Amino acid sequence: MEKLKTAQDKNNSWLCVGLDPVLERLRVDFRKWDEPILPYNQAIIEATADLVCAYKPNLGFYLQWGAAGVIALERTIAYIPRHIPVILDCKTGDIGHTQAAWGNGLFDEWQVDAVTVNPFVGSDAVLPMIGNRPDKAVYILAHTSNKSATHFQGDLVNECGLSADVLRQSQTWSTAGHKGYVMGATYPEELAAARRLAPKANFLIPGIGAQGGNLAMAVEFGPDKGAGPVISASRSVIYASGGEDFAEAAREAALTLREQINQLRE
Repeated sequence: MEKLKTAQDKNNSWLCVGLDPVLERLRVDFRKWDEPILPYNQAIIEATADLVCAYKPNLGFYLQWGAAGVIALERTIAYIPRHIPVILDCKTGDIGHTQAAWGNGLFDEWQVDAVTVNPFVGSDAVLPMIGNRPDKAVYILAHTSNKSATHFQGDLVNECGLSADVLRQSQTWSTAGHKGYVMGATYPEELAAARRLAPKANFLIPGIGAQGGNLAMAVEFGPDKGAGPVISASRSVIYASGGEDFAEAAREAALTLREQINQLRE
């Protein structure tokens, strides 16, 4: 959390850029490379590193490339400036030794700062990750940004159902690291309810940009007692242009979104 707050202050930013490579969206000349993912990500990082508070690569976009994709992810993580937090979006949620192995690989080997976690199995998904890692964090899925989220996640506005239970119960778990929550900006009333239930937790807020989430509500109810939220945008930034100016366009999109957030903060 100290690293996040420092990055937010240094870059005057609550913006997180998602690094989600899709072959069809990469520039044509990058598709001629044996490994197009890393140079594309490097160009995006170089163009936006002074505008963001974090980067969020999604594991699924790299697994689709097999071993080459995993290597590109590892090298992407290493390329991100060390003062900027890396949140690996993997939604891991296993138990016991298996979840401990996830923690060893993601936190100790790859040195990411935070990961997303699915809490369906209970505290066993969280304690092996940050129980003894005070410098790491997990973002627990509380209310996601997708349209079918309401099928199982309940009525968070009235503080009942699965999302409300996750927010209440997980705060009783004793951990050395920080427990934050994933709260989709596409459900603004639920975002306000989540802040009532978890006043001190940091929020990772996806759904801004291509999904059309409510930026004003993210800014109003995102901040916790110590830091601002991590407001994430992926496609609207990294694919702002499909031409040779893709990096410049990504910078312009990130700058515009950061300024929109800062105007709302004021």
